[in-house]
Amino acid sequence: MQTTDRITIDPNICHGKPCIRGLRYPVENVLEWLAGGMTVDDILDDYEDLERDDIFAALAYAARLAHIKSIQGLAA
Repeated sequence: MQTTDRITIDPNICHGKPCIRGLRYPVENVLEWLAGGMTVDDILDDYEDLERDDIFAALAYAARLAHIKSIQGLAA
């Protein structure tokens, strides 16, 4: 699985935020669900149009973003 197959960016969908397969599920939502304690199976049960590989693609996308060298003044 390649992240680029699952994560899409379209200015006409969710204001151009990275989303799952062009659906209206921003990557940030998937990450928030996981961070909030939902399991992959919980998410798949609640959102039937998502697939297991979509969840892992969101995690892989976040991991790639975490490889930045510095963060400058994040607003609270």
